[in-house]
Amino acid sequence: MNWDEKVASNIKAVPFSGIRKFFDLASSMKDVISLGVGEPDYSAPDKVIDACMESLKRKETSYTSNWGLLPLRQEIAKLFHNRYHVDYDPVDEIMVTVGVSEAIGVVMTTLLNPEDEVLIPDPAYLAYPACVSIARGKPVLVPTRAEDEFKLTVEELEKKVTPRTKAILIGYPNNPTGTVMDRESLEKIADFAQKHDLVVISDEIYCDLTYEGTHTCFASLPGMKERTLTMNGFSKSYAMTGLRVGYICGPREIMEQIYKVHQYEILCASVTSQYGAIAALKYCDDDVKAMYDEYAARREMVYEGLKKIGLSVFKPKGAFYIFPDISITGMDDEEFADRLLKEEKVGVVPGSCFGPQGKNHIRISYAASRENLAEALKRIGHFVDKYRKN
Repeated sequence: MNWDEKVASNIKAVPFSGIRKFFDLASSMKDVISLGVGEPDYSAPDKVIDACMESLKRKETSYTSNWGLLPLRQEIAKLFHNRYHVDYDPVDEIMVTVGVSEAIGVVMTTLLNPEDEVLIPDPAYLAYPACVSIARGKPVLVPTRAEDEFKLTVEELEKKVTPRTKAILIGYPNNPTGTVMDRESLEKIADFAQKHDLVVISDEIYCDLTYEGTHTCFASLPGMKERTLTMNGFSKSYAMTGLRVGYICGPREIMEQIYKVHQYEILCASVTSQYGAIAALKYCDDDVKAMYDEYAARREMVYEGLKKIGLSVFKPKGAFYIFPDISITGMDDEEFADRLLKEEKVGVVPGSCFGPQGKNHIRISYAASRENLAEALKRIGHFVDKYRKN
């Protein structure tokens, strides 16, 4: 059988993850310092692990409601009320997902008809356009620029909007750039969304890692709760990547339809992980603060180190990524990442994996020990000095 003929054309057109490509290559080599994958170098907090273990000891191994455990949804509702003054009904306006990755997928499947367009900042997390394409929509990349710290502007959005545009998909703090959008800038995007009657899909997974200013929940902006789907989870703030717990918050009218897709595709998130997530929200603020403080220190260290090497880079304001320009070497980002890995055994991700505007940049994750970061900076400096254009 010719399986290639059997695969849907939209699936064949979706590229494999450039992040995983370099991660897999780095994993096959010895003594590599991997700064490629966006994963905390911490384990989940002890109270999360204890809660997971206690739930297993109670033999809690059955399905949960498709919506997720109600106590978890209640804790999420409490967080949004206390932190952002946004009220969601935990019964039918909050749904627990298998990470934000599933959240993106079920939202796109629910919203998009074939060729419906979704506006996405460029560069941005590479799963965004892929999930739009898998749902048979059309991702429309909206350029952002290094000289503006890769901030999304209404001027660029206006150039890309068409009658087929249905939604804007944003994620701030941003992966891969570390960009944070201030409230005033987001209010302009909110006005744009209202003007064109668009859904806003806001991925706020890095909200707790905002180093400068205050994170703005998009749904908290005037008139935005009724047209915004907010996605978040526990992977980054609580170092729970492998436990796979996320959630979507939104108006019940659309959440009922998203629930339908989730119900048939996934059924429910792991009950064990959901108990861990309850413990995270109730008991682990100090753990989040300790990780935040350490990431903030690493941000300073890596930023100053890259500047000393001579790479052009802006100081990220959130997440745990930094996005230097490597043009001074004369290499493009793919060649730079490939040769850096092979010659210096440092794994980074080519910026073009995240969109055309990432060309000639690399993404470095500083979710690694200071010891490893110091050694990686030493190796990167040696590599850049060897190939620096005169």
